[in-house]
Amino acid sequence: MTPAGPLSGLGVVLTRPRAQCEAIASALEARGARVIIFPALDIVPVAPAPASLETLASLPATSIAIFVSANAAEHGVAAARRAGPWPPAVAVAGVGQATAAALREAGFARVIAPAAGFDSESLLACPELQDVRGRRIVIFRGVGGREHLRTTLEGRGATVAYVECYRRERPASDPAALHAALARGEIDAVHAMSAETVDNFLVLAGSGAAWSRVALVVPHPAIARHGASASFGRTVVCGPGIASLVEALQNLRKAS
Repeated sequence: MTPAGPLSGLGVVLTRPRAQCEAIASALEARGARVIIFPALDIVPVAPAPASLETLASLPATSIAIFVSANAAEHGVAAARRAGPWPPAVAVAGVGQATAAALREAGFARVIAPAAGFDSESLLACPELQDVRGRRIVIFRGVGGREHLRTTLEGRGATVAYVECYRRERPASDPAALHAALARGEIDAVHAMSAETVDNFLVLAGSGAAWSRVALVVPHPAIARHGASASFGRTVVCGPGIASLVEALQNLRKAS
């Protein structure tokens, strides 16, 4: 039985990789939500390509290592440590507090991270990344992705290289339970962390599913502006972290 709480009876679909959904699902269920875990993105570690191996070998000559996500922190630090001990003179930076927390858990006592905000623009506003002329910066990320960090830092005079340490894949999630819950009117919101996740979700859910009565909850306005987000009845932008998601869902519950 769903417990009473501020989210009582609210049906929420979580689309992150299954292991990353557990803490979020527990927090939502404790507040009364009905949670469906439907992974629309998988994170798969990859062996570094030759260019990434060359970058790892030159890590001691690097001034700053930037990790674009908690996934980059997990897989990037592991890749770097397989190549040798972490050079103590290399500063570490994370895009957002979740990434910073993952880096601290990996053993880095000092992490450059924005006090507010959780995107590349917020990190680029940090004082430590303003005067980077002549400095070498390595960005740990997944295969592909935005170029904004690199182009901005190069525009400030830095030399920038990548270490690509994981890739994003569309999983083979079965939509049968999702369709059944949707038909019963038991889904009120879908939470997605990226535009790619929204795209994958809609492909996995199938063309026959209609989401016009369901809210899409996302952490960034850029995802809300993504074309596929218009498939949902409304899009709600919340901040990062479980507390912000809970607050957004409570407001959604009040408005329903």
